[in-house]
Amino acid sequence: MIRAAVDRLLHGFLNEQQRMRPYLPELSLFTGLLHDMFNAGGKRIRPLLCVTGWCAITEQLPTTAVFRAAASLELFHAFALIHDDIMDHSDTRRGRPSAHRILAAGHTHHADAAALGSNAAILLGDLALGWSYEILQDLDTAPEQIARILPLFDALRVETLVGQYLDLAAARNPASDTGTAWRIVRYKTAKYTIERPLHIGAGLAAATDPQLRVLSAYALPLGEAFQLRDDLLGVYGNCAATGKSRLDDLREGKHTVLYAIARERATVPQQQCLTRYFGDPCLTDSQAEQLRDVLTATGARSAVERSIAEKTAQALDALDTSDFQPVGLQGLRALAHTAAKRTG
Repeated sequence: MIRAAVDRLLHGFLNEQQRMRPYLPELSLFTGLLHDMFNAGGKRIRPLLCVTGWCAITEQLPTTAVFRAAASLELFHAFALIHDDIMDHSDTRRGRPSAHRILAAGHTHHADAAALGSNAAILLGDLALGWSYEILQDLDTAPEQIARILPLFDALRVETLVGQYLDLAAARNPASDTGTAWRIVRYKTAKYTIERPLHIGAGLAAATDPQLRVLSAYALPLGEAFQLRDDLLGVYGNCAATGKSRLDDLREGKHTVLYAIARERATVPQQQCLTRYFGDPCLTDSQAEQLRDVLTATGARSAVERSIAEKTAQALDALDTSDFQPVGLQGLRALAHTAAKRTG
């Protein structure tokens, strides 16, 4: 129900953008790509958490304002994914070509189709970012609630972009350590994916400061567990389930907790393997398998699995002190189990 309601809002909003600008037929290229991106799948975890945050605080049914806030989060996420794929040189997203690859394929006549595809995808991401603001205009809710959630959206944007910078700066950087990896997890995922969406939905329901603190105590460890699972899936996962290549993170030299632990524990021969292959943009399947063997043999994989279990338990324990509504509480518990055990 939540996904369907958010998707109706997103597609309706995109249709309205096109309808209002008949003098810009080129806009259909961008709205069409976003339509396709939303139709291609995705977990909608941020919209789901936004609505769950509302349900944790009040027994009232979610309002249109809640769903518009949820749709804003998904538009922002589209921006983040499009730009992330450009930065990571990713060929696929959700089992289909990434936006910059699709745009490049549509301009094969151009002298530099790849560059045009990337540049056009940057503009597509910029549109999604701008529209994530626009869809929030004229929210039908109390002014004090709007005043409370807009700074949360602002914080989400700033934290996510700084987290992305930390991720870029740490890749292939020998000075990066485990502490750096955990900081990336906190700002790129835990706050962006879990905490801020929950706070936004709860804020619209007039949550108290103590209630927001409990949500944070739940959200931050769960967000860390979510990213740790994502890191494992990026290296060991089933491509058909994740929609992404198992080579991307290894070729990028992504500084994950998984990699940081392995580097700390590696023997000299294992260090040589990591140094030689990790972050190689031309990494082959057989070389990637050698890296996976090192990540497993050092105990990094099992250490990350233990951290996922510990972080998930910590998140669930935080709910024991809450005064949340039963429906919202049930949703939070279910989300914790799903996030920790997901395969895609």
